[in-house]
Amino acid sequence: MPNTANAKRSLRKMEVRRERNKSQRSALKTTIKKVRANAAAAKVDDAKTTLAVAIKKLDQAADKHLIHKNKAARLKSRLTKLVNKTNAAPAAAPAP
Repeated sequence: MPNTANAKRSLRKMEVRRERNKSQRSALKTTIKKVRANAAAAKVDDAKTTLAVAIKKLDQAADKHLIHKNKAARLKSRLTKLVNKTNAAPAAAPAP
C-alpha cells in the first residue's frame, strides 16, 4: 500500500491506465483475429478491408507504446503476407 499522498495518486493513475491499456490491447487482438478468420475463410475482400483497419490500429498502438514498434511491424508483415497468399490462392486454383 502506498504511504504518501503522491504514491496514492500514482496508484490511482496506474489503475486507470492499466484498465485502458487492457481494453485497447483486447480490441487490437480482436481486430487481428478478424483478419485471420477472413483469410482462413477465403473472404478476400473482407480480409483486405479488415487488414487496412488492423494496420491502422497496430500503428496507433505502437505510437502510444501499447506494443513495441517492432512487434507492430512484424504483425503487419505477417498479416499482409497471409492476406496476399489468400488472394493468390483462388486465382491459382482453377488453372488445371
